Amino acid sequence: MEPAHYFNAQPDVPDVRRPLAVVLEGAERALETSSGIFSPDGVDKGTAVLLAEVPDPAPEGNLLDVGCGWGPIALTMALRSPGATVHAVDVNERSLSLTAANAGRLGLANIRAALPEDVPADLRFSTIWSNPPIRIGKQALHELLLQWLPRLEVGGEAWLVVQKNLGADSLQRWLADTLGGAYDVGREATSKGFRILRVTRGGEGSS
Repeated sequence: MEPAHYFNAQPDVPDVRRPLAVVLEGAERALETSSGIFSPDGVDKGTAVLLAEVPDPAPEGNLLDVGCGWGPIALTMALRSPGATVHAVDVNERSLSLTAANAGRLGLANIRAALPEDVPADLRFSTIWSNPPIRIGKQALHELLLQWLPRLEVGGEAWLVVQKNLGADSLQRWLADTLGGAYDVGREATSKGFRILRVTRGGEGSS
């Protein structure tokens, strides 16, 4: 499927819902999926690496999944941190509908699926997890990351999974240079051709 489908607000392929059985947090989950979204047939390799490598998200506060698809990251965050509120954002309205439906299937009332512009501007996040859409192009990717990473609260962490051969190392350098001294940017793991990058926000006076 052309990636353009799942970068559109309204995919131009029919929304035909079908069952999806996947393992999240050590148990098989009965969910639903559809066409016109990212990785409709299961957990993609990058997301699987992210979920296997990152520590638990903050136990409370606001958590963020950037580019939620049918919901594997947001659902995992909600399962690990039932006392937190998980904000799942995507430009694809079908993805948001599926994430909300799958949260309902799992009885997870702590997930809020929303378009980026519908997330309150003053909201700050304790933890951000993302398998960012590298294929939207460098400029659009940079704009996306600068939309969300500065909304980490002090002490908050963002964890990003990026394919090594799609520019993970150059993205790490760009993040460090662009975010500045109030942020610490590091490579935390390499697995199956993917890098796990961590961005931590320090105090405003950090250098």
